[in-house]
This record gives sequence, C-alpha cells and structure tokens, in this order.
Amino acid sequence: MSDVLNKILAVKAEEVAAGKRARNHGEIEHQARAEAAPRDFVGALQDKIAAGQSAVIAEVKKASPSKGVLREHFVPADIAASYQAGGAACLSVLTDRQFFQGATEYLQQARAACALPVLRKDFMIDPWQVFEARAMGADAILLIVAALSLAQMQELEAVADELGMAVLVESHSEGELDLALQLRTPLIGINNRNLRTFDVSLDFTIDQLGRIPEDRLVITESGILSADDVKLMRSHNVNAFLVGEAFMRAPEPGQALKQLFAA
Repeated sequence: MSDVLNKILAVKAEEVAAGKRARNHGEIEHQARAEAAPRDFVGALQDKIAAGQSAVIAEVKKASPSKGVLREHFVPADIAASYQAGGAACLSVLTDRQFFQGATEYLQQARAACALPVLRKDFMIDPWQVFEARAMGADAILLIVAALSLAQMQELEAVADELGMAVLVESHSEGELDLALQLRTPLIGINNRNLRTFDVSLDFTIDQLGRIPEDRLVITESGILSADDVKLMRSHNVNAFLVGEAFMRAPEPGQALKQLFAA
C-alpha cells in the first residue's frame, strides 16, 4: 500500500467517525432507505455494449493529489449534462474533500442534471458510508482492493446489495484481482496505474483478461487518452472504460468524450 493511500485512509477514518457523530447509523440508514430506487448502473453499461458502443463511466473530478486542480470552472451539473449529451453510460463523481476537492453536493448536482446512473467515487471503509452514499443519491459505490480486506469488501458489498446499489471493485495487481473475483459483483475494474510507481500501462488490463471469467464485465481505468487506446482495448473485447482527467481538461467534456470514442 502506498504512503499516499495510507494517509488518505487515516484521514477517511477520522471523517467517518465525525460523520457518525453528526448522523448516527439509524438516522443515515433511514435516509438511505427513504430514497427512490437506484438507477441501473450495470444495465446502463450492458446496454451500451449490446448496442456495439463503448460503455463509458465519465468522471466528474475537480482535482487530484498528484496534479492539483484539473478544472477551475467546475460546475458539476453542466459537466453531467455535457457527458450525457456526449454518450456516457454512467457518471463517477468524486466526493472526497481533502484530497480530491470533491463534495456530496457535487454528486447530487450532477445526478439531478441528467438521467445517468452515478457512482460515488470515494474511499469506502465502513458500512456507514454505503448508507451515506445511497442517502445522497448514489447508485453505485467503488471498492478499492488495496484499501480493504476481503472480509471488509464482502461486508460493504452486502450492504450495497441490500440497498440495490451496484459495486465496482478496483484492482491494481494480480493478487488484488484474485480478491476482487471473490465478490459477487460483475463489475471488475482494472486500474492501469501502478500505485507504487504511478506508471501507467494499458498492457496491465490486457494481461489480466485471461484470468477473468466471461460473466464479469471488465472496466479499464487510467491511461485511456487516444482513439488508438480505445481501439486497442476494444480489439481485446474490453468495451467499458472509466475516464476522467482527459475530459476534465477539455472545454466541453462531453464533446471530448464523443471524439475519443467516436470509432
């Protein structure tokens, strides 16, 4: 586990503790269950693929720890509407405040501005956060194998399943993939960025494909920057993508998405 991830997780544990003091488990669970049914995140991806298109989870992301602010004029509702017009299947919205300058409000604003299912992208470590995600309107959550034990992931997945939410489990190595495949979710994210060196190689997704059962939907993450990258992945029958920074730097994110996946 990288030092950066360790630091993020330590801060996240403090944030969750503070959140629980502000809203106890019973209160946040009641709010979560009072929400309307989640949008179908898995189905949205499958529909795009069935139509012969790339299934894109487009990211709404203001900043990152390594690159700072990605988009100065950051209006989540406008970005979400632009992504929908550009053909995105789903959204991913950063809600981590300290390291990614995200916010709960950004997810709510983005989701209200479109009809797309929305993933809460954050560092999930406690069931309380899953209820919190549903209470804010999220349709799916991210589980990062590098941050969790198998038992923790299974517990968080069980809560998400109970609430009708999808789960995207993200791995960065062969060992992490083995753990990810022990979950029930069909959504297997392969992050092409090495967490220790931060080098990016699309070969990482390709090299893992033979180990992933056909009933799982592979989502390649990080390093998709050109039409050739998309073509390479699709030639290996990888048809789902999570892309963020490339779009956040574009004047019109949805148009950038449309151009990248035009082929």
